[in-house]
Amino acid sequence: MLRAIEWIVLGTGSAAAIVYGVRRHRPARTGPWLLLAGAIVASAAGDVLTALGRPDVANVCFYVMFVLVACGLLQLTRAGAILVDRARLIDLLAFACSTLLVIWVSVVGDAGWMGDISGAYVIGALLLLAVVVRLLVAVGRNPSAVLLVVGATGVLVGDIVQPLWPGRLSETGFVVLYLAWGAAALHPSMVRLTEPAEPRPSPWLGRWAALLGISVATPPVVLLIEALNGRVGDGVVIAAAGAITLLLTITRLTDSVTLNGHALRRERGLRQASAALVAASDTAAVDEAVRAAIAELMPPDAIRSTVFAADDSRVPLEAAPGAGTGPPHRSWWIEDADPDYATLVCPLWLEPLAVARPSGGALILTGRRDTLTATRDTLEVLAGQAALALDRICLVEAVGRRDSDLYLRAVIRNSADIMAVIDEDQRIRYATPSLRGLLGADLPPLATLDDLVHPDDRKRLREAFRGSGDGVVFCSLVRADGSPVPVEATYRDLRDDRLVQGFVVTMRDFPQGHEPDEQLRHGDLDELPAGANRRSSRHKYRY
Repeated sequence: MLRAIEWIVLGTGSAAAIVYGVRRHRPARTGPWLLLAGAIVASAAGDVLTALGRPDVANVCFYVMFVLVACGLLQLTRAGAILVDRARLIDLLAFACSTLLVIWVSVVGDAGWMGDISGAYVIGALLLLAVVVRLLVAVGRNPSAVLLVVGATGVLVGDIVQPLWPGRLSETGFVVLYLAWGAAALHPSMVRLTEPAEPRPSPWLGRWAALLGISVATPPVVLLIEALNGRVGDGVVIAAAGAITLLLTITRLTDSVTLNGHALRRERGLRQASAALVAASDTAAVDEAVRAAIAELMPPDAIRSTVFAADDSRVPLEAAPGAGTGPPHRSWWIEDADPDYATLVCPLWLEPLAVARPSGGALILTGRRDTLTATRDTLEVLAGQAALALDRICLVEAVGRRDSDLYLRAVIRNSADIMAVIDEDQRIRYATPSLRGLLGADLPPLATLDDLVHPDDRKRLREAFRGSGDGVVFCSLVRADGSPVPVEATYRDLRDDRLVQGFVVTMRDFPQGHEPDEQLRHGDLDELPAGANRRSSRHKYRY
């Protein structure tokens, strides 16, 4: 009775430690750890029943324990966990289970020195150890994974040693299981085992499918051979191995069907998004198409917010890894206060077309980390398609403005009016030929309005263009020979116009012998260009 109480204390303490560790560290998925806690409870119940002299019922508890452990490990190795490619692992486990079954039936089962060792327990413990070792290899130096390996090793040693030499010392392996797995859940590194990672589906290969088929067919073949020989002496072992291989096969097929469904859903969503983005004629239509695609690709409760920024003003560039060095990253993460949530930034940068749309931009999504991780590649493709749509719109608008400029240039080629189109940064995009005749030289490439205006008038001109709306400003242009030319510049703010996107400036120079102050009846000398003020003063006082 005292031994039964000891097993109750160990099992309850280990399960309580796992539950406490889950509540404290809050891993990305709690299901695997809760299944391990249930396995601990089932194992403790089996040990208690064994201590009370009920081995038949205890065996049922131990079988339940292995089933719960298998389900928990399958959850740990599910797509999106740290072990992202578990297809090969499942195939190898099924083959190992069938191989161990054959070895046990043909070699070990008939050996008298093996005593009462259960082949089902040994096979299950070996498979358990293989999975946790593979998990440790995938995650690296992780204390929680090491403790899981220690616990699985204790189970294997206990299943082999305890039937051969019954006693308290031989049961130490099961004590190690309870202590190690409880400590594994209490260590903070347990969060790493359920962190989502980008899925990498394995391509279908015929040899792996054949290996899985052989593994599934092995237990029935072994059972048939024993039945034909007249005696089925390893029925429990064959049943356990058949159940394990069947569970692994069902899991493998379920993974394949799930991945195929996800791929079809992504393909359909991206195809619909591509059609909508091709038909988009402005930024608002691109934004609407991107949001519709996200609603199609992702669960509605997985996304907190979606921001489609067409320029870099709303993009957190400081969080970009390696900003300013090498090619830009396709996406990066921004951590959230809640470990279950994160922000994914997919920039709208395409290097070959950066000249067409240098403003950049990004698709910014805040939601569940596991969902964003699983769809990261799809979101990067969607952001690239949105960037292509924006670049196409910008290029179409640029071609339209160029054609408009060519049409305007052809119409007013011989006009005496001076007109120019100025970008927001005061760069001259277009100017009539009469401006060249006024200045006496061609405009330099990428010239700005500051390059043509007298230095004394540049500040007033910048202040005028810094605001919004239409207006008139007086300034002096500088000819090629350095002489100033006072002009009256009337400008219109057409930055919001889709085709113009700038200021349209109409200039009128003053005829020789007519000062600006003579033509403006109520004008103030302070409003005139500095050169005109000086000439007016010289004319007035005859300097």
